Amino acid sequence: MSSHLVLVDNEAVQALGNPAHPKHPHVVSHVQVVASRRRRAMPVTVAVPTAIRVEAGWNRNSPAWAFLNRLRIADVPLDALYANAAASIRHTAQVSVADAHIGAVVQSASADRISVITSDPADMRRIAGDRNVIVVTI
Repeated sequence: MSSHLVLVDNEAVQALGNPAHPKHPHVVSHVQVVASRRRRAMPVTVAVPTAIRVEAGWNRNSPAWAFLNRLRIADVPLDALYANAAASIRHTAQVSVADAHIGAVVQSASADRISVITSDPADMRRIAGDRNVIVVTI
């Protein structure tokens, strides 16, 4: 059975966390589409690399982020394995630590389908390596 991994970048997190953000409705609609697919046959995981959470200021213990916490977005920790891959990506692609962490997750994912919700499609394509990634630009 195929699976789908959906990653969110910094601006997507900020848009989800702030109803006044101009991109909030757009990002929420993408997350709702993912949720509807989850109810069908294809397993879908929405995740955020923890370096992105730090960059966006998303503290899961803060009441200000309650809406985002209810969306059941999984954390992907920056462990030793991801840190090594991210360091290589950061050096090669000249991207931020957070974007390099996304790249490490993309390049090592076992999912058949990978999407990234981002405001920077060029960086996401650069960090994907040889993986085919669906870039959802917000």
